[in-house]
Amino acid sequence: MRLFRLPGAPRAALALIAFALLASAAAAARANSIDQLRSFLSQTKTASGEFTQRVSGAKVKVPQTSSGRFVFQRPGKFRWVYERPYEQLLVADGEKLYLYDKDLNQVTVKSLAAALPASPASILFGSDDFERDFEVRDAGARDGLAWIEARPRAKDSQFDRIAIGFRDGLPQALEVTDAFGQTSQLRFSRVERNPKVDPQSFRFTPPPGADVLQER
Repeated sequence: MRLFRLPGAPRAALALIAFALLASAAAAARANSIDQLRSFLSQTKTASGEFTQRVSGAKVKVPQTSSGRFVFQRPGKFRWVYERPYEQLLVADGEKLYLYDKDLNQVTVKSLAAALPASPASILFGSDDFERDFEVRDAGARDGLAWIEARPRAKDSQFDRIAIGFRDGLPQALEVTDAFGQTSQLRFSRVERNPKVDPQSFRFTPPPGADVLQER
C-alpha cells in the first residue's frame, strides 16, 4: 500500500492521499507546529501541487516510488493523480470516492463518508474538526520542518501513525504508518494555496467499457 495497484494510495492517499513555519530554532518549531496546522486549515480553501511517494516496509521487498500531482477543495473534494511509473487516479466529489486503474480499466467507487474519517485524507481534505478523530501532538523539529503527529482515536483504524511536516506555513511532507508496519512517505513541492480550481476537476465519469465496482 498493490491495493488498487496504487502503491500506498488507498490507505495513504485516502489516499491521499489528508500540512508549519520554518523554525529558527527547535523550540520555536515545537511551540508552533499544531498552531500552523490549524492556521493552514482555517486559511486554505483550495490547494494544488506535486508529490513524490515512497512505500516501504517488511512486506515490501523493494521500496516503491511514484509521483504525480494533486488539487483539493475543502471539505471533501480532491483529485490525486499518479503519473509515474504508471497512471492511476483518485477523485472525490464530496460524496463519493472514485479509484481508477487505467491499465485494468477498473473503477472502484466508495462512499466518501465511510472512507474519509480517521484517514490521513480527512486531516487535509475534511473539516477543521480533525481533533475529533485524531489524538494530535507536537512532534518537534526534524529535517528543517515542524512536525505534528496524529494517531486515530478509532481502535479499528488501518492507520497507526500519521505525521505532517510544515515549512513557511505550507505542508512539505506526510508520513503514514499502517497497522501492518508499512510506511508511505510523501514529499510535496510547488504547493500553491487557494488557487482558482476548475469544478470539473472533482467530477469523474467511468470510461466506456470500464468495470465499475461499488463498495458499501
